[in-house]
Amino acid sequence: MGVLADSSFDIVSKIDRQEVDNALNQTVKEIGHRFDFKGTGASIGWTGQAIEIKANSEERAGAALDVFKEKVVKRGLSLKILDAGEPKLSGKEYRMLVSLKEGIDQENAKKISKMIRDEGPKGVKAQIQGEELRVSSKKKDDLQDIISMLKGKDLDIALQFVNYR
Repeated sequence: MGVLADSSFDIVSKIDRQEVDNALNQTVKEIGHRFDFKGTGASIGWTGQAIEIKANSEERAGAALDVFKEKVVKRGLSLKILDAGEPKLSGKEYRMLVSLKEGIDQENAKKISKMIRDEGPKGVKAQIQGEELRVSSKKKDDLQDIISMLKGKDLDIALQFVNYR
């Protein structure tokens, strides 16, 4: 009699850059058309791997960030992927850097792994593999329970569940 293979899935924190780009382009258009942004020097764009917002006041920089957040959510992305810095005065304008949070760091990986051990069904294993976790079990239903449990947790990173087999 053969041994049944475990079912598994991976927990990852990846960003769909195309969707972030779409949200960014929609924000550029909206800032360009809105009356309350006229003459404020407000702009938003990529700078390396981060997004930079510029405006002539802290308040307008914040308003541009709010527009961007709204577009991010509309594109089905989690706001947890955004890590916005404080607006800093640089010359005559305020600049704000928004970095994107991707990958599961060791601290979060350990925290998630512990939740699965402590609160999940017995016999479910979580293994940290770089910036992701592999979760496996003999019972597929147990894996569904783990996904539901983690979706209900308030973690500070966006999680996706992939490679379900």
